[in-house]
Amino acid sequence: MKRKSIYIIRHGETDFNRRGVVQGSGVDSVLNEWGEAQAAAFFNAYQHVPFDKIYTSDLKRTHQTVRGFIRQGIPHESYSGLNEISWGIREGREPNTGDNNYYRDLVTAWRSGQVELSAEEGESPVQVRERQIPVIETIISRPHERNILIAMHGRAMRVLLTTLFGQPLVKMDDYEHSNLCLYKINYSYDTQQFDLEVSNDITHLLSLEIPQTL
Repeated sequence: MKRKSIYIIRHGETDFNRRGVVQGSGVDSVLNEWGEAQAAAFFNAYQHVPFDKIYTSDLKRTHQTVRGFIRQGIPHESYSGLNEISWGIREGREPNTGDNNYYRDLVTAWRSGQVELSAEEGESPVQVRERQIPVIETIISRPHERNILIAMHGRAMRVLLTTLFGQPLVKMDDYEHSNLCLYKINYSYDTQQFDLEVSNDITHLLSLEIPQTL
């Protein structure tokens, strides 16, 4: 049975994450000190895996998260299709009551089935899924890549997981995530099905000591 092992991680922490600032595809932030430590911890835990390819979004925070693997010489490709959802004109702003209520109502609408509803001047979950599908098809079309690592973003990851498992987008929030969490998925070329092996795993981060500056 020919199989592909897919390791999907969310990027490490940024200062925007720390401050509770919504950062979508329009905010190209970088990892903070804690995010770099998370990336190093993940590398130390998984550097033994013989990854054939690394896939990331086009945003810096995903590239930085897998920098240790790229420096090993593992081939790397980035795709805008893996970018975070565009949260529209409100992303990148300091948290405030108006924006918080807006985002809460938007996510509530998605959970109720209004997944074609987009953020103001942003994207809908349906649009994110549409741009992810060609990337998924590219990855599956390469059976010689037996182990791959994908670094991406929280909401985009939720959309991707529902797509892989053939679920409606209203199930997005069933997939919890945190910075530098891991989902491990296996794909069978015989059955053309995905199965979930590891969900929102952060055991590789448990030995980290929180920096004194945080």
